[in-house]
Amino acid sequence: MTDINLTIDGEEVAVTPGTTILSAAGETGVVIPTLCHRPELSVEGNCRICVVEVEGSPRLVASCHTPVSEGMVIHTQSARVLKARKVIMELLLAGHTGPCVTDECARECEVHCLAAELEVGPPRFGVRRRRFYPVETLSPYVRRDLSRCILCRRCIRACTEIAEKNILHMAYRGFSSKVVTGCDEELNAEVCRDCGVCIEYCPTSALLKPSEEVA
Repeated sequence: MTDINLTIDGEEVAVTPGTTILSAAGETGVVIPTLCHRPELSVEGNCRICVVEVEGSPRLVASCHTPVSEGMVIHTQSARVLKARKVIMELLLAGHTGPCVTDECARECEVHCLAAELEVGPPRFGVRRRRFYPVETLSPYVRRDLSRCILCRRCIRACTEIAEKNILHMAYRGFSSKVVTGCDEELNAEVCRDCGVCIEYCPTSALLKPSEEVA
């Protein structure tokens, strides 16, 4: 199979057909930030943090699901790309009520760490209302605080594709979108015993073990 030749940040690269821009960049040592993406999970491309600039394209593209093509010229650190990533991060933070938004000690929160890398402070965007849900403590296996959820859907894919429990899914639309169990019930499933996969894949403190301290 003939390799595809392209250029990433000025470096010529040859990869196999079907390779995504994100994977091609990784092969050359170029780091593109991601949130919703994990290589072992299916691709959804909903957070858009991984956007890059492709010469000839009128808009930025998500590198996690965009396949490379012959002669493609890609910029992962252009001014346009960096500006877009910062705005995307601010929008994520605007609806995220976790303490990591302002707590410099919250080292375990991927959102906080990525915001720091992108040099993004507290969001400039005002919101009429934030997503607020009561903390769910009924389950002896998972403590869930959907107010801290960024809707990356990693927990859903991990639960379905890795744990094969299939108890999490998306519901509602727009600002009301949320990750639910059953008919939007409090999480309290016995299949969660000795699992914790969703907790492992959550990039924030929305999902924790009941014994873990909340920042």
